Amino acid sequence: MSEVVAEGWITIEEAQALAGYSVAYLRRLARRGRIEALKVGDDLWLINRDGLLAYRSEMDALGPGKHDPRRGRGKG
Repeated sequence: MSEVVAEGWITIEEAQALAGYSVAYLRRLARRGRIEALKVGDDLWLINRDGLLAYRSEMDALGPGKHDPRRGRGKG
């Protein structure tokens, strides 16, 4: 059951099906600003589809390196 939302935005359930991440993980990413999302009311989350796909692509490209605690730190 898909609701019509603004173009480019999908429900968190649709994001879960698209990216394969759990709803809890998607909420965590949204709260931390890793993916663009909007919380509407108490329970409805809308996820920016393109941003989610870009995040997923970045994580896939990093492979095991995404777990490196040194990733993202400045050099020197």
